[in-house]
Amino acid sequence: MEFSFSDHSHRRYNPLTQTWVLCSPHRAKRPWLGQTEENQNEQRPQYDPQCYLCPGNKRATGAQNENYKATYVFTNDYSAVHSNQPSCAPSDLAQVAGSDASSDLFRVESVRGQCKVVCFSPRHDLTLAELTVEEIKQIVQVWQQIYKEMSADPTIEYVQLFENKGSMMGCSNPHPHGQMWALSDVPSEPAKEIASFKDFSDTKHSCLLCSYVTAEQANSSEESTNRVILQNDSFAVVVPFWAVWPFEAMIVAKDHVSHVGQLSSKQVEDLARAMQGLTIRYDNLFQSSFPYSMGLHQSPTANHADAEYCHLHLHFYPPLLRSATVRKFLVGFEMMAEPQRDLTAEQAAARLRALSPAHYKHN
Repeated sequence: MEFSFSDHSHRRYNPLTQTWVLCSPHRAKRPWLGQTEENQNEQRPQYDPQCYLCPGNKRATGAQNENYKATYVFTNDYSAVHSNQPSCAPSDLAQVAGSDASSDLFRVESVRGQCKVVCFSPRHDLTLAELTVEEIKQIVQVWQQIYKEMSADPTIEYVQLFENKGSMMGCSNPHPHGQMWALSDVPSEPAKEIASFKDFSDTKHSCLLCSYVTAEQANSSEESTNRVILQNDSFAVVVPFWAVWPFEAMIVAKDHVSHVGQLSSKQVEDLARAMQGLTIRYDNLFQSSFPYSMGLHQSPTANHADAEYCHLHLHFYPPLLRSATVRKFLVGFEMMAEPQRDLTAEQAAARLRALSPAHYKHN
């Protein structure tokens, strides 16, 4: 019997995090009698007077939104971190770990920072997939501006831009928006990637993602190795070889760009087109508003010591597996051992690549 990547179990290595994922493609044929979710295709008005993010409305704290006409930014009323909290002294650890706490077992750090909400559009009923390229360009330009402003703060060591889309991903408000969190330390996940970038640079004398995006472009010439969903002059949209989530995707800059603030006007437009193209295909897959968590990984700040090693890329982690109502869960083996997926990256990319670039609502 000859080994088949479409039928036989195997592990794939993720060089970004130096971890493995178990692929079990034969499990895609198993019957499903588990939990199903509500379809995300709710009908929403263009303006909701009860929405805390719509233009002109009052938020829960009593603060009032501007009557904005484009992308709008404000400080999160319920920020996860604050800039004005007291420091945590070593002696404070005794409050939660006892007076004889060992620093080998119990460690704590105070975290300061700030959190911003970025409303993508004044329209309550739209998502990224339904915005124009020009409207998405405005979002990226706001990212650039706020990233640079946060980077200039000497107390900030890391800036994270992200979006949770859909109630399935824990989004508390359906109005199209994302967030920007700035922290006094680099968090665990990006720290893993930065360590991998530096290791690869030291051993291979090149950039990990520059090498990867070049390899994936070469792989796209054969259907069996093609994981590219779409691409333009500046960005490639791929299902990573090591993807965990069923239709996980990554938007990777083709040139070595360390952070969003370095993007030229041409690259900003190309990024907007890549984001639109991917999110439209997501919605078209099951003809529903496709949930996901999306985030930018880049240099922690514009002037960070490791900026030269970092390569701008966007992660998209969508949970849907078989339909608009059946999702993947990371439980059991995935929590106790390592991530596992059924659909191969090549199969997922082929399905997304075959979809129309026009949103199903407009066909």
